[in-house]
Formats: sequence, C-alpha cells, structure tokens
Amino acid sequence: MTVIQAADIPPISLLYKLNKLQAAVPGSKPIPTILGPNTIPEPSKALNDRVAVLRGDITTIAADAIVNAANRSLLGGGGVDGAIHRAAGSGLYDECKTLNGCPTGSAKITDAYALHCRKIIHAVGPVYDPIRHERSEEKLIGCYNRSLELAVEHNCRTIAFSGISTGIYGYPSREAAPAALSAVRKFLTGKNGKKIDKVIFVTFERKDVDAYDEAIPLYFPPVAEDATVRSEAKDNEAELDAKAETVAHELPDAPTSDPADSEHIDKKVKHEER
Repeated sequence: MTVIQAADIPPISLLYKLNKLQAAVPGSKPIPTILGPNTIPEPSKALNDRVAVLRGDITTIAADAIVNAANRSLLGGGGVDGAIHRAAGSGLYDECKTLNGCPTGSAKITDAYALHCRKIIHAVGPVYDPIRHERSEEKLIGCYNRSLELAVEHNCRTIAFSGISTGIYGYPSREAAPAALSAVRKFLTGKNGKKIDKVIFVTFERKDVDAYDEAIPLYFPPVAEDATVRSEAKDNEAELDAKAETVAHELPDAPTSDPADSEHIDKKVKHEER
C-alpha cells in the first residue's frame, strides 16, 4: 500500500496547468446551491493552491484529518465507512461506542489509530430525498461545515473528504459536488479559513470523478496567466512543468474495484432516517 502525503497531492492550480482540469465553457453558471455563488466567482490562485481532488483510497492518505462518510451509529458500515474502520482497527470501534452516535448533518471526531492520518472526522450525511431536496442539501452542507469546524478546533490544517452520501445514501453526485464545493469555498473565505492549509476531495467512483471535474471550475475557476509574468518566468517554466508531471505520475493509479461491502449496506441505511 502506497501512503500519500497530503502535501504531495497536486492542488487544482497545478491540475489546471497540466490540463487535467479545464476551465468552464464561457457563459456557464454554478449549479444553484443554498450557499451560492450564483455566478462563477473571481479566480483566486490563493484558493486554488489550497484545494485538491484525487481519485483514490482515502485510507492511504496522510492528512491531519480524513472525513469518513459515517452512519448515525458511528460503528461502521459498508463502503468507505467499513474500509476506514477495518484499516483503523478495533480501537476506533471502541472509541466510537463512547460517542453515542451522531445526528444527520453533523460530525464527530476521533483518533485515527492504525491509519496514517492524525484524526478521523465522522460525518453523517443524509439519505437523499428528491422531494425535499433543499432539506437534503442543508444536511449535506452541515456535514462539510461541521467537519471543517472540527478540523480547526483540533488544529488539523489538512483535511481529506470522502464522498459523503453519494454511495448507498443515493445523493446524486452532480448535485452533491456543488454543495460540497460551495461549503468549502465559503469556509475558506470566512474568518477561520486561513486555519486550513489544504482541502482534498477524494473521489472513488467514476460518477464522483466526473461530477467534481465538471463542478470545480465553476466554484474555483482557473487564474489566467499574465503575459509579463510568463515571460519573466520562461527560464523556469520547463523545470516547473517537469516537476509537476513527476509529482502527478508518482501518485498511485486510480482504484479499479469498489470497496463496497454489501453485507453492511442494509444495516447502514437502517441507521439513517429517511
């Protein structure tokens, strides 16, 4: 198993430079969320340097905190939840038993035990309700907000999110990604935003990869290169590009199998109120 340091995961500013992310088509607008924005915001290299997206296994990431897509019991389940509990070991289960569960739309924090991160934040996302979409979105955004608040409270400067609610809880990825991105953008530009150095969105299934690739440019658009700066930096550009390609190629290949554990799926859904 290859352990990935949070600092080694390329930020989206670098992904734009490597053409692994593309700017939105002119005239595009963000998918509406309760947090906004309603139009594509001004590009910010400072923000783009602090946001990353990676397709991989969140249990291999060495960040200050990783965010588990948990159920209300916090005692483990299927998919990423089960994978995190198995990788962390029995100590995680024992600590989670002392927490008395967690309400939907919120999160609680534990130690990480055998994992490579320092803390695990357990966020309980909603089972998607297409009739009451706004209520589902409020709960989902609550997961991201509370997770970031907990990270700050526990001096965690790097945080990696799994795809909350986009598995068996049925939240459409193309609606979940904008909610997540709008919540993270609002937090990073708020009063405690500077206390977070890097937010990593860890995708696994192809539908989540596609959703983030489409939505990121609408919430964190690329910064246009200045011609003068580009000219002055020309001597260093080839070296920078080579280094960037090396970093990107050293990351592990995308996973080819789903970690879902069907034995726990029914149990997990029963823990969530519809």
